[in-house]
Amino acid sequence: LQVLHSMVSSGQTLHELKNGMQKFPQILVNVPLESSLDLDGSSLVQEAVKDVETQLADRGRVLLRPSGTEPLIRVMVEGENHDSVSEFAENIADAVRQAACS
Repeated sequence: LQVLHSMVSSGQTLHELKNGMQKFPQILVNVPLESSLDLDGSSLVQEAVKDVETQLADRGRVLLRPSGTEPLIRVMVEGENHDSVSEFAENIADAVRQAACS
């Protein structure tokens, strides 16, 4: 409904509106866990996320969440450069692995 609202209010076609969007590479890393992990309570994980968010600035995003169906944490990083995004995702995943072991 929001898309239709945008089309009507702007007077543009869906194709015209789509041209203003830029796709960014997105990397998802699944980190298996043997026991639960409090992501908010782990300073190691929080520092890794802050570091990546600082490097991405406003040109990407980070999302960490526990899977609802499996014992794992999903680490998603999105940004302009595929290689950087992949490295950032692995850095955060490493921090999650380290936090899970301690």
